[in-house]
Amino acid sequence: MKIVIAGAGDIGFHIAKLLTYEKQDITLIDIDEEVLDHARTHLDVLTIKGDASSLSILQEAGVDRARLVIAATTSEKTNIITAILAKKMGARQTIARVQSPEYLAKDQKSIFQELGVDSLISPEQLAAQEVLRLLKQCSLTDIFEFEGGQISLIGVLLDDSSPIVNMSIKEVDVIYDKIVFKPIALLRGHQTIIPNPNSILRRSDHIYFLARNRDIDTLVKIIGKDNVVVKNVMIIGGTELALKTAQILEEHYNVILIEKDKNRCKTLVQHLHNTLVVCADPSNLNELEEEGLKKMDAVVALSDNSESNIIASLMAEEAGVYKTIALVSNTHYIRLSQNIGVDTLINEKLIAANNIFRFVRKGNVEAITSIHGSDAEIIEFHITKGHRVTKRTVENLHLPASAVVGSVLRGKEALIPTDDFQLQSDDKIIVFALPEAIASVEKIFR
Repeated sequence: MKIVIAGAGDIGFHIAKLLTYEKQDITLIDIDEEVLDHARTHLDVLTIKGDASSLSILQEAGVDRARLVIAATTSEKTNIITAILAKKMGARQTIARVQSPEYLAKDQKSIFQELGVDSLISPEQLAAQEVLRLLKQCSLTDIFEFEGGQISLIGVLLDDSSPIVNMSIKEVDVIYDKIVFKPIALLRGHQTIIPNPNSILRRSDHIYFLARNRDIDTLVKIIGKDNVVVKNVMIIGGTELALKTAQILEEHYNVILIEKDKNRCKTLVQHLHNTLVVCADPSNLNELEEEGLKKMDAVVALSDNSESNIIASLMAEEAGVYKTIALVSNTHYIRLSQNIGVDTLINEKLIAANNIFRFVRKGNVEAITSIHGSDAEIIEFHITKGHRVTKRTVENLHLPASAVVGSVLRGKEALIPTDDFQLQSDDKIIVFALPEAIASVEKIFR
């Protein structure tokens, strides 16, 4: 599959990195020779230096033969023009990264599609929605729902208070056999491990489960976490992402936004209705405490400085705040989340890249998500009538060693399959796969 990506920054690079595992024909376009050098050094891709909204550059990139063109530069206008031109030149599908809320309005969708932009994606909007998901289940570091909530992927950090620390997966299953859940991944340091029944859970492990939504609260208690309901949220920073997040959160929570710049505060007040905007220095602990830091259930640090966000979150943890979320621009920080002391680190560009990546999928893919701090993915496949896998058991799917079946959704029932489980038409199967296994897994279910 030929895919052209305009913009070799964090979003474009990450998408290209994911695609190289599948041996796709990737062309990267950027005006910055330095970022192209970085891409050439780390990825097996063709690079072209130039303006992606130029006809000659798009012709050189071969967009007329492209299955997909992803315009993900930092310029909104460049992205829209690139997508429109690419579609007119023969590209089958186009995606443009945008920032303006006006463009994302539902009534604008058909207009852009007529012009040739099939999909619009906003990193800020996606990150804001991610924050909301995390706050709804604040005992968790990650949560992603499949099939409208039939079953969810949840992430939890194990600490000294967890009764399952130093237990094996098998022991946990025996003790809590009435709860439908399956541990599918362990993040330990920089390593992503697929646990087996004899795997021992350790302090500071970041463990991911597939669990029925009705069992999540019970599972959280088993792990040793408190079920805290978030009511009061403090947002640190007055960035565009902070604004979008406040607009979403103020419909659900009591929100205070802290921003140092007076002029920016005035702008924020004009766009927020139920958020208290306070002009204060977020690096000053005394000022934060004066604004009620110790009464907060959650602090979300969304300034444009990663280190400041981490420090603000650590101060909040020290003050007794239950849930902390910090935005980081350096993707390497994500892998350190369980060691830094912040509950959850997010990166808006990685969130956007992972969402865009779904458009590339082959086969009967219903949903897909990735695990923070790992390139591993959880993919939901729909088993169509007459598909060859309906004649096999889970054991006979011949999945790679670095992939595992997590759950099967059959009608309204969420099942945890054993090796002799027989797949049926209309089953929806959730598979966890490390990067090197993704292409093989998709081939099985294609």
